[in-house]
Amino acid sequence: MRASTPARLTGAAAAAALLAGAFLASASTASAGTAPAGTQHAGTQPAGTVRPDVGHRTLRAATYNLSLNRAEEGELVADLSTGDDAQAATVAEVIQHANPDVVLLNEFDYSGDADPYAAADLFRENYLEVPQGTGQAVEYPYAFVAPSNTGIPSGFDLNNNGTVGGGDDALGFGLFPGQYGMVVLSKYPIQHDRVRTFQDFLWQDMPGALLPDDPATAAPADWYSAEELAVLPLSSKSHWDVPVRVGGETVHVLAAHPTPPSFDGAEDRNGLRNHDEIRFWADYVRGGRAARYQYDDEGRRGGLRPGSSFVIVGDYNADPLDGDSVDAAIDQLLRHPRITDPRPTSAGAPEAAELQAGANLNHLGDPVFDTADFADTAPGNLRVDYVLPSRDLRVRDAGVFWPAAADPLSRLTGVYPFPSSDHRLTWVDLKR
Repeated sequence: MRASTPARLTGAAAAAALLAGAFLASASTASAGTAPAGTQHAGTQPAGTVRPDVGHRTLRAATYNLSLNRAEEGELVADLSTGDDAQAATVAEVIQHANPDVVLLNEFDYSGDADPYAAADLFRENYLEVPQGTGQAVEYPYAFVAPSNTGIPSGFDLNNNGTVGGGDDALGFGLFPGQYGMVVLSKYPIQHDRVRTFQDFLWQDMPGALLPDDPATAAPADWYSAEELAVLPLSSKSHWDVPVRVGGETVHVLAAHPTPPSFDGAEDRNGLRNHDEIRFWADYVRGGRAARYQYDDEGRRGGLRPGSSFVIVGDYNADPLDGDSVDAAIDQLLRHPRITDPRPTSAGAPEAAELQAGANLNHLGDPVFDTADFADTAPGNLRVDYVLPSRDLRVRDAGVFWPAAADPLSRLTGVYPFPSSDHRLTWVDLKR
């Protein structure tokens, strides 16, 4: 049996790692707030530009909900076992064109505890390391994978419909354990001994948690029973702090995928959970007293160490102005004093909003910032995918892989039913 490999260093990848010091060691530290929105050239790199693998003096961080989730356990591993899966080839080509140095992949099914890196290995070997279309092969010798709360039976009737079982009663929505999971891929070493995961942190242990209320009763915050709250985690998937060693310093990749703020009722249980999943990172990077309540899966308490460099990545299922999320949910990060919002853009998003019309016509937000092509009836296209660096990391460029229809690469994003995903890869170039 092939051994699962969180790290696989080839000659080309070793060369990239040797040059990683150009990112953090070659430039002076940027002061907080030195990159005002008007000076950032978001999305200026043409969508089809092939970015060199080595020698660049920036770190490209990206997030991509690539919708590689499957309907049955083990199906993704089977699909990736050959190089013949059309969707996998398409999303791999998107990654090859964007060529990030570190990328979080959302909706990538967990392979199971017996061989957790099986799907990640196959995706690298059979798709990313093989040229797809007009893309060039790209190597990610380092990876991090861990279990997800999705599909794990809770044993309770969490949606209060009178029956126990099914995806809606799992600890996080899913039809089998690990559906809609995550993986971090990196060209630079991941410090596995310093990774922190927060899969088991209980929602009720967050001070001031927005626990949902049953509108049919007079009691407050009583949608869930005490017994249910004793097992219900905050994270619908997990929260990961994945330290990546770049040159002589560490960048903490903070990865998550909060639940969509929909598919519920008047109690808004998913919207409130989405808000608090986002808040978890806001408290974590603030650190100190604000993060004192947090504990990881090894029992270690507290948030990120002061002065640490980080980048928050993921599909956060929350738009600043539109959609179903709790008001100001994502503003907890976008307006955080330790975080820069690069506001990446694309040529394809505003074009799509105009052509699709529908709910997009009533949106308050500028469609140039959209990252997801959702139903035209509701909620319309939204900005939900984020790459948000700490203020000590200077933003050099940012973009969303959403080519205009006239661009030959628009075949990779397409229209519904999408050849790749309803989300668009979002990237930010960083320099210290």
